[in-house]
Amino acid sequence: MLNFTVGPVMASEDVLRIGGEQVPYFRTPEFSAVMKENEQLMLEFSKAPEGSRAVFLTASSTGAMEAAVMNCLSEKDKILIINGGSFGQRFVDLCALHDVPYTELKLEHGQKLTRDRLYSYNAKDFTGLLVNVDETSTGVLYDTEMLGEYCRQNDLFFICDCVSSFLADPFDMAHCGADVMITGSQKVLACPPGISLIVLSPRAVERVDHAKVRSMYFDLADALKNGERGQTPFTPAVGILLQIHARLLEIKRQGGADVEVARVAAQAADFRKKIKGMPFSFVSESPANAVTPLHPLRGKAYDIFLKLKDEYGIWICPNGGDMRDTVFRVGHIGALTHEDNTKLVAAFEDLMLKGLL
Repeated sequence: MLNFTVGPVMASEDVLRIGGEQVPYFRTPEFSAVMKENEQLMLEFSKAPEGSRAVFLTASSTGAMEAAVMNCLSEKDKILIINGGSFGQRFVDLCALHDVPYTELKLEHGQKLTRDRLYSYNAKDFTGLLVNVDETSTGVLYDTEMLGEYCRQNDLFFICDCVSSFLADPFDMAHCGADVMITGSQKVLACPPGISLIVLSPRAVERVDHAKVRSMYFDLADALKNGERGQTPFTPAVGILLQIHARLLEIKRQGGADVEVARVAAQAADFRKKIKGMPFSFVSESPANAVTPLHPLRGKAYDIFLKLKDEYGIWICPNGGDMRDTVFRVGHIGALTHEDNTKLVAAFEDLMLKGLL
């Protein structure tokens, strides 16, 4: 199968090889050294400020989102949430669950966040801002420089869900002033799902250290303490952490974060060029590099997903809810090439010949 979803994605041969090996015991100096290098590379690639730390959770990225809310926010906060789709709504649901007061800045599917719209919420006594930098359900990329400036002017604690945007779109944690950056193993890191990663600025580390968290598993202060010795509080997904290590070293060898971002951007641009003139309309007003959501002008989106899967051996990414039949998504992350784009476009052309698209 050729995989154009946004996670899990196509993995490199090095990552696949490690997945076929026996999982080693992990309470060892050797594994601690791997984890310390994992942390160092995550801090480097996220361009985190001096004194930042990284935490590795054996959980999906939603686990990291919840851990960030639980450890960094409380009922004393007043949070502005950028809600432009399914994952913005997830932050809303998490704040409601944990009794964190919030206000939604609600956007329509695919709608760009403008400066005027953002600054209409200026000077409203907020204490923090939550954003999914790439709202993966609609492929909208939000401007972290603009959001960071807004947060600095209003002295807000700034949490960025970069699950799909990390290493796919430019992101400089120190420059934009983000306090928390979240991502997951199954996106541009191109490993199996199961590990989520949280990068904490010094201000976030201080907040975590003073948090009163009613959780054993999601206590980030405990995770930070264990991380000092290159370990985790509980048994982690050891095999995936070893695969992440191989993938981070692979990105480093190939030139680092900026080179990987440029590679993903080129993959997205090539696909978007090749589908010009086809019966699709673009959904996003400010498209991210990781994914292209498309509205088919003929046929139902979910039916096209099934046809590609069952008859062509190609996975694209369906949507759920009210976008199930109107929008599908094509990912540009993982071990994909321009030749792979050509294969997908050829399948689209065949569907058009059959009157199914």
